[in-house]
Amino acid sequence: MSKQVIHCDPEIYSGATVFVGTRVPLSFMFDYLKAGESIETFVDQYPSVSREAAIAALELAGQLADNHAHLV
Repeated sequence: MSKQVIHCDPEIYSGATVFVGTRVPLSFMFDYLKAGESIETFVDQYPSVSREAAIAALELAGQLADNHAHLV
């Protein structure tokens, strides 16, 4: 991934992982997806997060899961 789409900063949302340039926690997207909502619904509700950023964050989460699959 060439562009960072998520980050943590203790000064933003108590240090939660958020989408870069926003105060939208990554966990909000996962909550939407767990509830059966689509990425489109999430980005409609949080227009400061682009669809591309949401997809990139999911791809990153998938890569991290693959890298740590042996821990499960």
